[in-house]
Amino acid sequence: MSSRPQATPTTTPRTTTVRRVLAVIPARGGSKGVPAKNLAAVGGAPLVARAVRACLGARRVTDVVVSTDDAAIAAAARGAGAEVVLRPADIAGDTATSEAAVLHAMDAHEALHGAAVDVVLLVQCTSPFLTREDIEGVCTAVLDEGADTAHTVAPFHGFLWREGDQQGEQAADGVNHDKSFRPRRQDRPQDFLETGAAYAMDAAGFRRAGHRFFGRTALVRTDPARVLEVDDPHDLARARALAPLLDTATTTLPTREDIDAVVLDFDGTQTDDRVLIDSEGRELVAVHRGDGLGIAALRKAGLKLLILSTEQNAVVAARARKLRIPVLHGIDRKDLALKQWCEEQAVAPERVLYVGNDVNDLPCFGLAGWPVAVADAHDTVRGAARAVTTIPGGEGAIREIATWILGPSLNTDHPVPSIPTK
Repeated sequence: MSSRPQATPTTTPRTTTVRRVLAVIPARGGSKGVPAKNLAAVGGAPLVARAVRACLGARRVTDVVVSTDDAAIAAAARGAGAEVVLRPADIAGDTATSEAAVLHAMDAHEALHGAAVDVVLLVQCTSPFLTREDIEGVCTAVLDEGADTAHTVAPFHGFLWREGDQQGEQAADGVNHDKSFRPRRQDRPQDFLETGAAYAMDAAGFRRAGHRFFGRTALVRTDPARVLEVDDPHDLARARALAPLLDTATTTLPTREDIDAVVLDFDGTQTDDRVLIDSEGRELVAVHRGDGLGIAALRKAGLKLLILSTEQNAVVAARARKLRIPVLHGIDRKDLALKQWCEEQAVAPERVLYVGNDVNDLPCFGLAGWPVAVADAHDTVRGAARAVTTIPGGEGAIREIATWILGPSLNTDHPVPSIPTK
């Protein structure tokens, strides 16, 4: 290696085991297809943080390292609980291999901790729906089942074709089948698609071979529905749309102990996003009485409240007066307004629950610790949310959120914990 590895430890090994399993997550800062791709939010968390959490949740992984050349990615990785290895420029360019990053991270980690790694994992944060079970599977194949390497695959039943050139004319031939014969799926050999999500290697063998496939390779099956690699903006949009469905089983809802403030968008969250205009140009909107009850309970529980709206509208101000909470409306940069409000109120942004429904709420989603989308929010917004209501905006979604925080009866009698702010 031309550059000495630099490691910044943020965690100690979580378990004391005879065999050390190191998960390495390569996450460069440069990305042409999707700018700042590894920091793109899916399901309310940056891709790099999702990968870290999956690795930390795997029982057999003892240490998690993110290899990066980017300060923002390093900060997100540390925040998610990973150790960070700063990657030198000579292995951080477009032509650098993932293997080079893993070898460098192994060197840095072993030098820092003074202990050799037995099994090393390559985990790609561009696979947002990787599960801890997938990681456990590749670990077990190498640790217990005699494999030298293992990687995640999904069953594949399609017919593959490749364009070719026959007698000077463009033609296509079957790759995994004879095009003159179309056997039934159950009569064909089972094919598997490499998912690109998780690889496990015997560490000593990996050092000798220098690549991720050597010796006996085991295939670890995963759910085909969860196979998605984020390489371009369309992939990212699909991931964000799927997150509310695929993350449902692991979604954690906020409680009173998690938050100090609730900030609400107005149109589309407290209303159904429709506006009635009379002959004089006056606007009318419909709100839900249950939302008013929920907001009153949140206020009684001691939470700081704010309505933050892009629209400059007398209706918004009137509703805020009715609810007895402050309002900032006619705001172009809602994220800047939210940041300033948090500073003025001495509230840590990570303890703010922000409710939105459309793309102009996304900057605030990036600031708040609990970005929440209403059920009928834009797909991109639901995908970036940490939690999604079951009720659409204007139909009681805010009351639903209040029940998450205070319980079904909106009980405000329990003591409010004293939580220091930053």
